[in-house]
Amino acid sequence: METENQRAGHGRSRGKWNRQKRKENVEKNHQSRLNENTQNQGAPDHAAPDSENQGQERKRTGRKIAVAVGGAVLTAAVAAGAVYVGMGQKYKRVYFPNTTVNGLNVSGLTPEETKQRITEETNGYTLTIQERGGETETIQGVDIGLHPEFDGTLEQILDNQNTLAWGFHISRYVDYTIDTMAAFDDAKLSDAVSGLNCLTPERAAAPQDAYISDYISGKGYEIVPEEQGASPDPQLLSGAVHDAILNFQESLSLEDADVYEKPQITADNEALNAELEAWNKYVHTTITYRFGSKSEVLDGEKIHTWLVSNGQGGVSLDDAKIGEYVSWLAQTYNTAYKPKTLKTSYGQTVTISKSVYGWKINQSEETAALKQILLSCESQEREPVYSQTAASHDGNDYGNTYAEINLTAQHMFFYKEGKLVVQSDFVSGNESRGWSTPAGVYPLTYKQRNATLKGENYATPVSYWMPFNGGIGMHDAYWRSSFGGKIYKTNGSHGCINLPPAVARTVYENISAGMPVICYHLDGSGSGTTSTTAQNGGAASETTPQQTQPAAETKPQQSQAASNNPSGAHETTAAQNGGSSQSSAAAQPTTAAPQPTTAAQPASQPTTAASQPTSAASSGSGQAQAYPGQNSSGQSSSSGSSSSGGPGSGGTSGGIQNAPGGPGSSSGGLSGSGVSSTPGVSQTPGPGA
Repeated sequence: METENQRAGHGRSRGKWNRQKRKENVEKNHQSRLNENTQNQGAPDHAAPDSENQGQERKRTGRKIAVAVGGAVLTAAVAAGAVYVGMGQKYKRVYFPNTTVNGLNVSGLTPEETKQRITEETNGYTLTIQERGGETETIQGVDIGLHPEFDGTLEQILDNQNTLAWGFHISRYVDYTIDTMAAFDDAKLSDAVSGLNCLTPERAAAPQDAYISDYISGKGYEIVPEEQGASPDPQLLSGAVHDAILNFQESLSLEDADVYEKPQITADNEALNAELEAWNKYVHTTITYRFGSKSEVLDGEKIHTWLVSNGQGGVSLDDAKIGEYVSWLAQTYNTAYKPKTLKTSYGQTVTISKSVYGWKINQSEETAALKQILLSCESQEREPVYSQTAASHDGNDYGNTYAEINLTAQHMFFYKEGKLVVQSDFVSGNESRGWSTPAGVYPLTYKQRNATLKGENYATPVSYWMPFNGGIGMHDAYWRSSFGGKIYKTNGSHGCINLPPAVARTVYENISAGMPVICYHLDGSGSGTTSTTAQNGGAASETTPQQTQPAAETKPQQSQAASNNPSGAHETTAAQNGGSSQSSAAAQPTTAAPQPTTAAQPASQPTTAASQPTSAASSGSGQAQAYPGQNSSGQSSSSGSSSSGGPGSGGTSGGIQNAPGGPGSSSGGLSGSGVSSTPGVSQTPGPGA
């Protein structure tokens, strides 16, 4: 019979009842959440107590879990500790992991087992020595009396071990060194080391320091690297072998042991590299000397022979060798005081042995200048410092602007840039009195308008004064009525070239200081005829010697007597509005000067013929030259023709030297007066005498 509960369905099946209850609970929970959401939206403050209760419940649950986990961990730790301590107990008898004694691994060994290992290592021990070059040598333990020797240190190491610290030695290495673990005969070891082949002279090549190479053509200097050699330091070698044996090493690399002697200076040495830079700065300098179309290149091929090391990393220049080079340049390119050839206006070529004119290098100044350039290490092109210059470096140095004076024919030509400007007869130095005008090539010293020529018992003004050889020069001789022929033999000057006034003016207007004056003798060129000219300087006309006798010289009225000059030499004075001209004559006045007043000062005149490094006739150099005698049309110019303006350069020059053999050395009659050959002294031959 069913009970009321059974009828209600609660006792028949426990599973069925449970399913029903779960269904009801699910529906109840769902409804509860819906109500909770509604309440949270409408009245959130009413849900706060429920949330707070839930949070406290969760905290209590978390603490319970933590306590449970902590207990488990503690239990595990205690268990692990017990295991760790237990495992450490064995290290009361054996050595910790990663323990070595004298290089011998004794990990996990007892002292007795270690001694056994050492004894085994000692018996039959051989040390192989590895050397540079791949060579090897050996030292036998038996040869040095090697045997084990124990003093209780092995047992002491074990006693000092803390068994609880064994875990730290798993990743930690400890090496103990015991000096008394093995013993050998020191004397035998020393003999064995000394007998090694690596110490013999044949094998022990000494190290070589790095150094600066010799000069390499086209490159300069380089650093030659150091050489390590193969020479062990005996003391370091002995120590390395000693330690290797005590540690029972089977091999010893002398390279790794760092026992070889080392070079003191290596290729990266700062001082060595600084010295290299200094040497190369000199030899990488190039100086090109220009001599017209020719050149001389001074570079490292020569400069390297001038360098001198001071032994302390510095380098200097050999002054003597610089001077020798400049002297060589002078010998090669100087043309002053060397014979010159001239193709004359007559078509014949003459050689003039005496030549003051020409290029002359100032060797002392150029040597000093060259040294400074080398010290600056600045490459450049240059001309040397000259004490005297000329018109051209190519061909004849006198170029194509010059005065040509034929002393035999008593006829002169003046060419400017290869063209004939004027030609004329003249009267030169009195041959019978020993005052002959000397042949030679000279630079015009200077030119001066309205000078007074003073000598013994006379003082004569001239309008155009052009000295070229000390006191010898060209000037107008208005007192003469005839020129050329044989006048010079008995009625010549003191050495000057007497010109018709119009010709002197033309030459003056076209010549300038430094231009060459070429005086020569040409056998067979003298015609014996003379030319006449009006006293005021008109055109000359020729007269044969048969028609007239050589003209007696007509001298002007002397303006004053030079009684204070007993030697007969004369001085040059300038008019008030005259003076010396050292440039183009184009602007010079052509009228007669007023009465001269004071003597010209020597200091105002140039003392050299080529003080400037530019050519005296640069406008003509480097071009095709129409040399005299090659252009017959040039002979047709009238003796009175002129061309205004000087040569292209118009530069003055200096440094002319006294010409030996001048008229001052002659004797007889008035020869005792002489003519000064010192350019700085304004003494010149008197007119006509």
